[in-house]
Amino acid sequence: MKHFFRLWFTTLALLISTLGAVAQPAATTAADVAEATRTAAAAAVATGRADVRTPDLLEHIVDVILRLFNVTSSGNTATHYVISAVFLVCAILLRRFLTTIFFNQLKKLAAKTATTLDDKLFPAMESPVATFVMVTGIFAALKVLKLSATADHSIAAGSTVAFSLVMFWGLLRAFDAIIDHAAELAKEKQMGIAAFMPWIKKSLIAVFVVVGTLMTVQSLGYNVSTILQGLGIGGLAFALAAQDTIANLFGSIVVAIDQPFKIGETVKIGAHTGTVEDIGLRSTKIRLVDKSLVVMPNKMVSSEAIVNLSRFTQRRVEQVIGLTYDTTPDQLAAIVEDFRGILSAELEIDPTSVMVFFRDLSASSLDVWVVYASREADFQKGLALRQRVNLAIMRAVAARRLSFAFPTSVMHLEGPVAKALVSGKG
Repeated sequence: MKHFFRLWFTTLALLISTLGAVAQPAATTAADVAEATRTAAAAAVATGRADVRTPDLLEHIVDVILRLFNVTSSGNTATHYVISAVFLVCAILLRRFLTTIFFNQLKKLAAKTATTLDDKLFPAMESPVATFVMVTGIFAALKVLKLSATADHSIAAGSTVAFSLVMFWGLLRAFDAIIDHAAELAKEKQMGIAAFMPWIKKSLIAVFVVVGTLMTVQSLGYNVSTILQGLGIGGLAFALAAQDTIANLFGSIVVAIDQPFKIGETVKIGAHTGTVEDIGLRSTKIRLVDKSLVVMPNKMVSSEAIVNLSRFTQRRVEQVIGLTYDTTPDQLAAIVEDFRGILSAELEIDPTSVMVFFRDLSASSLDVWVVYASREADFQKGLALRQRVNLAIMRAVAARRLSFAFPTSVMHLEGPVAKALVSGKG
């Protein structure tokens, strides 16, 4: 029992101090292992791959433990099998400790913090960390055993792939949690980029997966530059065949950066005016006033002038009130003051925006220029305010016994033809 606990604590200490452990290989190297290394090197030269049998950190740890218990035999003994089983048991117990105690405590601590990032990050990292512990235990157990050269080569390649996948899985889960947290913050603060977060997340994850795959392939000893060159030629052909799609993609990026509108806002793009229903990678969907749906490619959206009708700070009104020419100067001066008083009495009108002046002597009317702006940008409130002002102007004109002018023209006829028309002859 004392021997078992000694092995247990030694294994845990070595696993925890992995980053700082630099040990030498076992003093005694089996002849079949050396031969396997030479065979792998020859195969690497023939296939153009690097030597994947260079002892890694896990192999160093296994060799240290074997030397610690004076296990130098080139074959499998009962001690080899016991140590291999202990590695598996340690991995299972450590995994159990992490999932049932350690991460539960982290989740309880995260629930007490103000930020919600840790509430997403700790659950996301639980499975990758537990899997990493099990993968470490399984491959450590396999490396203890003395197997054939082919089996050793397969285990080395398998451990490289397994550890790479687990590491990138953990990073991907953490990255996903961070992006989701950023999307929630953007939505909570009503930022324009919130509408673009789903496809931004998909794009970044796709790039992350591609980079992770290439790094895994590189770790196996393959020449990634050759693969990238082949992808470059294929990418050029793809780009030529998908010019419109790429243009729409870059258009969506421009819209995401500039943020001229967001879902639910009313915009005017070109000849189309409506409410934005969806912003995608290829197109933007706008519901027009007549309830028809327009799907506009994003390259067109990014190149057109965009008028956002939902981002008014105020509603400005400019009107010309035409009065008839029988209005006297005194009456005109009085009605101008009446109009100014009507606008000043409205609490919903910004007093600094009010302008009322007798401006023009038009062909058929005396024109009074009226300008004002509402304090709020709401469309319906703006229309209600405009209606109240118009009715008040009509009452003021009627109270002064004046008349609104309308386009009229006077014809002056002279000569025999005019006299004939006036007398009713001809």
